[in-house]
Amino acid sequence: MDLLTVFLLIAFAAAGVAAGYAMAKAIISKKQAVEKADAEKIRADAEAEARRILKEAQVQAKEEALKLKREAEDEVSERKGELRSQEKRLLQREQQIDKKKELVDLKEIELLEKEKNLKSTEDGLHKRQQEIERLVTEQRNMLEKISGMSSNEAREHLLKSFEAEIRQEAGKMLRKLETETKELADKKAREIIALAIARYAGEYVADRTVSVVPLPNEEMKGRIIGREGRNIRAIEAATGIDIIIDDTPEAVLLSGFNPVRREVARVALERLVLDGRIHPARIEEVVKKVEKEINTTIREAGEQATFDVGVYGIHPELVKLLGKLKFRTSYAQNVLQHSIEVAFLCGIMAAELGINVKKAKRAGLLHDIGKAVDHEVEGSHAIIGADLAKKYGESRDVVHAIAAHHEDVKPETILAVLVQAADALSGARPGARREMLESYVKRLEDLERIATSFTGVEKSFAIQAGREIRIVVNSEKLTDAEAAMLCRDITKKIESELTYPGQIKVTVIRETRAVNYAK
Repeated sequence: MDLLTVFLLIAFAAAGVAAGYAMAKAIISKKQAVEKADAEKIRADAEAEARRILKEAQVQAKEEALKLKREAEDEVSERKGELRSQEKRLLQREQQIDKKKELVDLKEIELLEKEKNLKSTEDGLHKRQQEIERLVTEQRNMLEKISGMSSNEAREHLLKSFEAEIRQEAGKMLRKLETETKELADKKAREIIALAIARYAGEYVADRTVSVVPLPNEEMKGRIIGREGRNIRAIEAATGIDIIIDDTPEAVLLSGFNPVRREVARVALERLVLDGRIHPARIEEVVKKVEKEINTTIREAGEQATFDVGVYGIHPELVKLLGKLKFRTSYAQNVLQHSIEVAFLCGIMAAELGINVKKAKRAGLLHDIGKAVDHEVEGSHAIIGADLAKKYGESRDVVHAIAAHHEDVKPETILAVLVQAADALSGARPGARREMLESYVKRLEDLERIATSFTGVEKSFAIQAGREIRIVVNSEKLTDAEAAMLCRDITKKIESELTYPGQIKVTVIRETRAVNYAK
């Protein structure tokens, strides 16, 4: 290639570059102009949008301001109304206070006037009292001169005369009231008790708890003891009863507080002696079998008692406890038979008085239910029985009658008094109970000692097995009225110093005897 061609190529290339540059510059300028126009348009749109938002914000702010202004005006108006009503009430109260103040002022003036009047009256009374005291003193001195006694001596003389007259009148009145009351009460009581006893004359058999087991021979004692005492230890462990083997011929003694366990031990030992096979395994087998039989007997005895009395719906646990009383005695009286007897007596007396016979029989039958467990639970059998009756759903009247039949709780119902009376009748019936000779003699001696401790008593005699005491008084020392008062005082002292079942009749005898001898 020649130089010219090269030069031309370079020239064309330079021209192309210059043209390209010029074209690129033109494009850039045009693009910048377009972008500038877009920017101006965006700025103008933004300014217009800002003015629109500002205008809307101003409008909204004005609306909020108007709304707040209206709310503030409403609140101010409401507060003004409340203030006006409070102001009105305060004004009314102020007027009332003013009226009351006027009344108080008037009353104060009246009180001042009354105080002045009272003071003047008091002064007048004081002067009059002084005058009366002077006159009384003059009269007293005059009376002392006339009577020859001082005022203290005269007072003592009058008090003594008044006391004698009052005691005389009190004795007469007491005697009259006691006579009238006894006539009515004794008549009604005799009717009720006589009818009750006449209608219930069931044969009474006291099943005493057996504590002695007879043996066929003396050799049986050795078999009961066993090798190294293993048999007797097994019996005691199985029954909870002490076996006493002593010099008593052909007999073994059983000792224990629980009558049911003692009965189990008695029956089990009799069967072992009869069977002849006495060893620890056989002992446990027989004792378990006897326990089941005794439990069945207990349940049947309780059910039979409720059937005989005609009381139903008693809780099974109470029926079971009732059956346990078959093996319990009190003063040699079988407690189950005693409870049945009390139930019948309560029912008969309740019928006469017109109260619920079923409830009375129920309370009488259950009154000694606490004795079934009193060797296991501390406390009086009456309170224990009441707790058991309450636990097993008995009525409030029956629970109260059980608790009150020995005065552990004060009797508050007729039913409670009936149970007390029937219990005393059943226990006091001749032959029902057996007392120790020493306690029997001591009670008679105590009765006679209490009677002879009073002034005017010459002799006293305790009769009717301690159910009655007759007192002979000196007719010269005591009047009839004083004898009535003496009877009452002796009765109160017996009640406070002695404890006894039932009641004790106190009879005071005052008589005048004229004695002469024909020769």
